[in-house]
Amino acid sequence: MSEPATADPVLTVRDLRKSFTLHTIDGRTVTSLHGVELEVGRGEHVALAGPSGAGKSSFLRCVHRSYLPDSGSIVLHTDEGPVELTELSDREMARLRGRELGYVSQFLSAPPRTAPLEVVAASARRRGMNRVDARDAAAEALQRLSLDEALWDVDCSVLSGGERQRVNIAAGTVHPPRLLLLDEPVSALDPVNRERALDLIASLSASGVAVLAVFHDLDAMHRLATRVVRFADGHIARIGSAADVLGDAA
Repeated sequence: MSEPATADPVLTVRDLRKSFTLHTIDGRTVTSLHGVELEVGRGEHVALAGPSGAGKSSFLRCVHRSYLPDSGSIVLHTDEGPVELTELSDREMARLRGRELGYVSQFLSAPPRTAPLEVVAASARRRGMNRVDARDAAAEALQRLSLDEALWDVDCSVLSGGERQRVNIAAGTVHPPRLLLLDEPVSALDPVNRERALDLIASLSASGVAVLAVFHDLDAMHRLATRVVRFADGHIARIGSAADVLGDAA
């Protein structure tokens, strides 16, 4: 299923295909994405819906280049012009992620013996902020997510799951990138902190940030999504407003 072109695209994906070989079972090949096409525009929040195994996370990881697709095109539209992500070397992709792409998964990946303030400040520096401004921005992001200041300089490994998740969200959204990828970003949060995180994510649209998100939380999709894309068996089955699509989405 294809869609009309977006007026101010940040991400353009065309004919994306991805398969996996199950070496630990019998060597069979399973196709996860069958020629998927999608555009995400500036300030849009596009939520990916559908049952487990439908292709949502594979699509998100191909955009992030955690997975290298079998074929197809993934173009990020930057100030310097369009960049074909599938053609970048790993080193070039790492640089681009630092500047242009944010990724918030369910789990924080932090270097050993690194504190929350440094994790978030490092993310801001990669997006072009100087050291002083990055530290100030990191403090503001952690405050907005109500992480206790007494925890800002402790090793991230001692934090609870919910605390680590808030650090993860702060690092993904500080000095917001051009494109933010979210993979179940509020799954570990209690109701109060979930509300804070959803409010923060919702505010990004006004800054022109394009968001592509996987949620299993129907309420979050209703609140945040400008469009919902429902996946089924590696295809896009339906695209529309949350009200139109979520009645059919798992």
